[in-house]
Order: sequence, then structure tokens, then C-alpha cells
Amino acid sequence: MADVRDVNLNRLAVFVAVVEAGSLTAAAARLGLAKAMVSAHIQRLEREVGASLLVRTTRQLKVTESGRTFYDASCQILQATEAALSAVSGASAPVRGTLRVSAPNDYGSLAVAPALVDLRRAYPELDVELICNDSYVDLIAEGIDVAIRLGRLADSNYRAVRVGGFVKWVVASPEFVEKWGTPRSPAALAKWPYIAMSVLPHPLTLELQRGSGAKKSVRCASALTINTADAARAATLSGGGFGLLTDFSIAADVKAGRLVRVLPEWTTVPAGIHAVFPPTRYPPAKVLALIDIFRKRAAIG
Repeated sequence: MADVRDVNLNRLAVFVAVVEAGSLTAAAARLGLAKAMVSAHIQRLEREVGASLLVRTTRQLKVTESGRTFYDASCQILQATEAALSAVSGASAPVRGTLRVSAPNDYGSLAVAPALVDLRRAYPELDVELICNDSYVDLIAEGIDVAIRLGRLADSNYRAVRVGGFVKWVVASPEFVEKWGTPRSPAALAKWPYIAMSVLPHPLTLELQRGSGAKKSVRCASALTINTADAARAATLSGGGFGLLTDFSIAADVKAGRLVRVLPEWTTVPAGIHAVFPPTRYPPAKVLALIDIFRKRAAIG
């Protein structure tokens, strides 16, 4: 049996990265190492533990049965090490390294990017990468430290911290309202051309609420079906139909008169904005710093 004193624990992180990335090349990019160096670490680790962990061919990489068992144990070891370091450093832990953040396209541009600028000003030793994507991102597979997610969270083992909230408003351009008039109830919207978001579970159905009381469900007629919030906003501004858009994305348009709130007493049910990150007992200092920035900006706003 291999002796723990013969195993270089730094190689565990390399091995875990290879398994999660699915290839030596992807792991090398994530770790900032040369592919040859990653390969050398894996070969040395296999010699140290005395077992074959990966089967590598020209086309694919597979984890052996022993490798899968060793991967699970390695994850636990690395998490325990991270917890130990966080426990002894506490709030004094330096905020540095690289922080990779995922966010939806519109919220990423409007809110996350400015927050990251504030974060960099506060912690100049921290490198930040923002990945904006409206598709679901696998944090572990993509090497993401924290994802900003809007609305209802899917069940998962990830940790989540609420950093804000939003509702959606029914809006239209002034020219559109002049042509179609002002509806007296949500039911009247069923006859209006609607800018629908194809990425939603029920693109043509509006679920509206008045205050904390009455609720209405309206089936709309689609004028355009669009897959991004930015494009839906642009189409609404152009008068192509009315839209149901997030308050944070169109508040400035409404204030400037570029858009008009239709049925202003009606909105969607309030929803949360969360920072989601892999489960650890002690989150990294860089993740906590980002969450703190979001909370400060929310308090100011």
C-alpha cells in the first residue's frame, strides 16, 4: 500500500481538475499550466499511489474504477484542506488569485460588470473573469467560482446567498401605446402583439400579480419570439409589441420616457437574485468579497 508521505498532495488538485475538465488540455487551461506538465503530474501521481487512475487514448480520457474512488477521496481531502486554511485565516484571508464569475447576459452587463469593477478597486491583487451566458452553467465542469442566477433556483448541492431581487414590468414604447391604447385589465393584453422570450418555460403566458393580492394569468399572441433579454428590450423599444421585462434592465428607459409602464399596478411575483457557489464549509475569501460588494451596492441602490 502506498504511504501518504510518498504522495505529493499538490498533484491531487491537478488530478481533480483533469477529471472534472474531461481532458488534459482543458485542465491545463484551467490551471494555467502546460499540457505536458499536467500529464507529468498525473504520471507521477499514479506512480506515487501505485495504481492506474486514468486511461488515455488519442481521442478520449476515461477514469478507471480506482481513479473514480481516488477522485472522490481527493475532493474530500482538498475541501478539508480549504476549510482548514479558511478556519485559521478567517476574515484576514487575502483576496487574491483569480475569480471566475458567470452571469446572465443582461444582468451581467448591467449589474455584475460594474460590481466587479468595484471589487477590483477594493482588491487590486484579484484577477477577475466574467462569463456572460444565458444558458445554465455547470460550475464544477466550467471552473466557475460563483454564478449569479436570477429567479427560482434548481435543486442542487451548491450553496446560494441572496444578493438582490427583481420583478418584471409590462412595458411598451410610447408610439405603441398611442396606437393600441391603454388596457384596463391584464385580460386586454391577450389581443396585443407580444415580444415573447423563447427561453422561458411558457413564453406566451403572463403570470401577473397586483400588490400581494389578485393574480391573473394571460395567454398572449406573439408578435416576435426572441431568445435573449437584450434583444427583447430592443424590439420593445422599437415598438414591435409590448414586453414583460425585468425592472433592472428597463428602469432607465421608463424614467427617460423611452418606455411606458402598462398596467403599472401589475408585476410578476418578486424573485430573487442569488450568488451560487460550490459547497464548502468556509467559502473562499474572494467569493465572500464579491457577495459583500453586491450587498453594499444593493444597500446604496
